Amino acid sequence: MLYWLTALSDGGDVFNLFRYITFRAGGAFMTALIFGFLFGRPLIDVLRRRQGKGQPIRDDGPEGHLVKAGTPTMGGLLIVGALLTSSLLWARLDNAFVWLVLFVTLAFGLIGFADDYAKVSKQNVKGLSSRARLAIGFAIAAVASAWAMHIHGMIDADLLSRDEGYAALSGRLAFPVFKDLLLNLGWLFLPFAMFVIVGAANAVNLTDGLDGLAIMPVMIASGALGVIAYTVGRIDFSEYLDVHYVPGTGEILIFVAGLMGGGLGFLWYNAPPAAVFMGDTGSLALGGALGAIAVATKHEIVLGIVGGIFVVEALSVIIQVAYFKRTGKRVFLMAPIHHHYEKKGWAEPTIVIRFWIISLILALIGLATLKLR
Repeated sequence: MLYWLTALSDGGDVFNLFRYITFRAGGAFMTALIFGFLFGRPLIDVLRRRQGKGQPIRDDGPEGHLVKAGTPTMGGLLIVGALLTSSLLWARLDNAFVWLVLFVTLAFGLIGFADDYAKVSKQNVKGLSSRARLAIGFAIAAVASAWAMHIHGMIDADLLSRDEGYAALSGRLAFPVFKDLLLNLGWLFLPFAMFVIVGAANAVNLTDGLDGLAIMPVMIASGALGVIAYTVGRIDFSEYLDVHYVPGTGEILIFVAGLMGGGLGFLWYNAPPAAVFMGDTGSLALGGALGAIAVATKHEIVLGIVGGIFVVEALSVIIQVAYFKRTGKRVFLMAPIHHHYEKKGWAEPTIVIRFWIISLILALIGLATLKLR
């Protein structure tokens, strides 16, 4: 919204600053951070009054989690509210990628809200059925994936008419490191992109099991994807690094800045011992956002690197369930894998901080793929 102040600029005044994505990203970060600090405590008080007993705790979970009974959930409302406000205020609202990512975030956030509401209203850990969540999630992802393909198709049509050397991106899968390798999936890209978005949403959801565990890796992964979005959205950077040029994705950096600011505001209250849980409202929304950014920037495979923690968490559940059904035995003491380390006697803060460290290392590896060509 504030971008339109550039219409008042003569090129040498303060209004000219609003032309720069980096300036507006800084504004989005501070707006979301202040939003989190201003509304965090009031939101927690409202959630505590309305939810009564708070989020139900699994009886078969780690024993140390029983002391968390009564902690309110749906804290993801704070993050989503912060990034939505900052994005609408600071991003260019004529940018299709901004609306694509916001659509996925809000839609998956609504799924999570419904799930959280079912849990706290019935005081049952099950919430919505997994089939319903997946069905709705895939429907949302189908719309988003088709939308992304349409946007990429419009970009292809425009650039191919002006640049004979431009490689079309719509329906194609780009690979890190190999600069010229584009796998043309055609319409098969649609189910692939759907899987990326739904998989990311549910992987983050599985990771959200300890105080502060999910939000920092989400911020780290989104920060890396934000740098990638800004890079591939600039023709000079993309030419220098030999990455595929996707004009318009630079505005996603503003969304990411809002996510990081809102995430820090939430972490203030989610740090151990948590005053509020993110809930599915936050984890599904943020995971979906990561998937949508990866699809928009054509860096779906890199998401698997920078979000490696989420991949491992999801795989640990898949392996545990599959192996148990086949043999009646367990690979891990408990899944997702962070609970395995709890069962082994690791303190919760130790697990959380070590997962943060691993997330940072993976994000740096993911960013290195921009230069390794």
